[in-house]
Amino acid sequence: MADPSPGSEDESPPDAAVNYARWAWRVTVSIGMLSLIAVQPALAQDGVVCDAEGLPSLISGFFQITTALGIVGVVVVWQADSLAEMFTMSPEQKKGFKRHKRTALKSAAILLILGPLYTVAGSVMGLPLAECVDLVPW
Repeated sequence: MADPSPGSEDESPPDAAVNYARWAWRVTVSIGMLSLIAVQPALAQDGVVCDAEGLPSLISGFFQITTALGIVGVVVVWQADSLAEMFTMSPEQKKGFKRHKRTALKSAAILLILGPLYTVAGSVMGLPLAECVDLVPW
């Protein structure tokens, strides 16, 4: 029989769980402390994006281009799914194409709502980026 003394080589599952919990707690505390130390210099820089010449318009233009390309991608996916759905015989594949088209439509809605939502929510919360960068794609 195995000796259940504390010096035995077999580690019981509760001890392994305790060791894992200690390790997870140490990692969490370390990441928390590091993030507090690393964030302090960034918090001290107020309005860096807004003060930079041309940077707000560059960010706005990038957001408008990526939104436009995303909408074009959704239209291409929608058309490709509609074309493939016409030539599909099995009902399971048709359901899959309809599900894929629905997902593409949800992605387009999120893409169009995200910029204005950030602009409104950011200005309400007082975020400096929302005040100087226009993220509305139209």
